[in-house]
Amino acid sequence: MYLLGEQPAYADRLINRLQGIPAQLLDGLAPSGDPIELGSSSSDITAQLPEQQVFLVQRGLLHARVDERPLFYLREGDLLGLRQGIELPTCHYCSDEPITLIPYARRAVFEHIHADEQRQELFTQYLIGHTALLSDALARLKQPEIRPTTGFQYFAEGEELIRQGDEADNVFIIIEGHAEAIVDGQKVGDVQRDEIFGAMAVFTQEKRSASVIASTACTVMVIPKDQFLGLMQNNPRIAHSLIESMARRIDLLNKEVTQLRLPMTA
Repeated sequence: MYLLGEQPAYADRLINRLQGIPAQLLDGLAPSGDPIELGSSSSDITAQLPEQQVFLVQRGLLHARVDERPLFYLREGDLLGLRQGIELPTCHYCSDEPITLIPYARRAVFEHIHADEQRQELFTQYLIGHTALLSDALARLKQPEIRPTTGFQYFAEGEELIRQGDEADNVFIIIEGHAEAIVDGQKVGDVQRDEIFGAMAVFTQEKRSASVIASTACTVMVIPKDQFLGLMQNNPRIAHSLIESMARRIDLLNKEVTQLRLPMTA
C-alpha cells in the first residue's frame, strides 16, 4: 500500500513490513482460478471482478478513491477484496495501467488463515497496521488542535506507555522497541515488538491493571477503543487470535505464580 503525499519514516517502515504479509498468509493455498488480466480503467475495477473472492495484486498499481477523493494506492503484493460485507464508505479502485490479479476463494482464505496460529497473528498485524496507517495519514492532515489520538506515539526509555489505574481509552501495539509490564512496582512481564497490549481493560471496561514502561525507546501504534472494538466485531478471527494470545499469557503467569509458591510451601 502507498499513502498519498509525503509520509514519515516510521510509516514507510511499517508499510514495507506489511507488504510481505499477504504472500505469507496465502502460502500453501491454491488460487481459485487463473490470473485475471485487466486493462487500464477509470471506472470501478471491482465491479468487473467475481464476488466472494480475495485477490492478490501481482502486477500494476490500483488507485483507491472514497467519494471520488484519492485516498491510497494498492501495489504488487497487496490484497484486494477484504472490505466485503463491512459497512464502510464505498471504495472505488481504478488504474492507469494493466493490472494482474490472482484470485482466491474468500472462504478458503479465512479458513487457511484460521488453521494456523502464526497466520492468525500476521493477519491481525496486517489489518490493524493498515488501519493505523490510514488513521495516522488523516491525522497528519488535520490542524494540531483537532488532531485525533489515532496513529503513532513515541516514548523514551523509562517513560510510561500506560499507567496502572488510568482509564482504558486505547489499545496499543509496539512497532519498534521493548517494554515491561509493572504491577504495584513489581515487574510481571515483557511486552515485545508487534504485541497487542492494553486490550484487557478495554474488554472488561475496568481501569488499567498494570503500568507499561518502555525499557528501550519505543514507537507505539495507538488504536482508539471504539475503533478497536469495531475491528473485533467485523473480523471475529482477530478477536479469536487475541483471545488465544491472552490465554497463553495468563497460562504463563499462572505457571510463574506456581513456581513462586513452591519455595514458600517447602
